[in-house]
Amino acid sequence: MTTFTDIIKKSFLEASSDFSIAAASVSLLSALFIGLFIFFIYKKTYAGVMYSKPFNTSLVLLSVLTTFVILAVTSNVVLSLGMVGALSIVRFRTAIKEPLDLVFLFWSISVGIILGAGLYSLAFLGSAFITVILLVLTGKVDSSAPYILMLQLENENAELQATEIIKNRFGKIIVKSKSITDGQPELIYEVKVKNNETSFMNELSAIEGIQSATLVSYNGNQAG
Repeated sequence: MTTFTDIIKKSFLEASSDFSIAAASVSLLSALFIGLFIFFIYKKTYAGVMYSKPFNTSLVLLSVLTTFVILAVTSNVVLSLGMVGALSIVRFRTAIKEPLDLVFLFWSISVGIILGAGLYSLAFLGSAFITVILLVLTGKVDSSAPYILMLQLENENAELQATEIIKNRFGKIIVKSKSITDGQPELIYEVKVKNNETSFMNELSAIEGIQSATLVSYNGNQAG
């Protein structure tokens, strides 16, 4: 007579699928290939502030590791339960600075899951589809980049001359901050510089009454 315990034992404790080294190798190599592909696409389409090679490298490893875990989970039900319990106590606290980074993280994890399940065509087709969307949406490159222009002036006359030059050069400017210390103004503008053309800094420096002119890009590069 079959008891409930026998059913549980047969269905879960003894349930396992045949493990194939050849199939596992194909899955892991496919994960490595697509992971490297994601690495290249991330670097090619990155438009954030600071490119992080360690983060990009982690995308490759994440694809391979996820495939590795899924292969183990699908081979044994008991192992899958233990894996779920182990992963449930893991906490990831790395801050994601760019919203698009979340897409690449999910892409890498999804590829690992799909390849671990043996759906190779879906993994390659989905990656190609995502790549086309990324290239289309990020294909429009803006030649202008935002900069912060800081001016330390001696008097109001120097401020008027500097403002006129800046307006003539950029058309639209944004005053981020203005402070006056002992009658000497200090101005901070936000401007968009096209093709990294910073020759206007020489024109500003030639104005009598400008103590210093500093141009700082948002990625920390400094000119002037």
